[in-house]
Amino acid sequence: MNKSDILFGGIMAFAMSFLMSLVMTYVSIGLVSDFLIIWLKSFVIGLIVSFPIALFITPIAAKIVKMVVKTA
Repeated sequence: MNKSDILFGGIMAFAMSFLMSLVMTYVSIGLVSDFLIIWLKSFVIGLIVSFPIALFITPIAAKIVKMVVKTA
């Protein structure tokens, strides 16, 4: 795994955690007075979980894409 793969995984994990935690927090609790604090906690937890998963899944997804594109 090279630096590019790690950076790609980090950017994907950040973007997905940011947006998914924002939407899911809003759906769950609405715009309450402490929404920002609750959302930021969810975002940090999501980022911690999603970064290693993104690093693990990215090479697998790339191989699947190569197989599908090659045969199509």
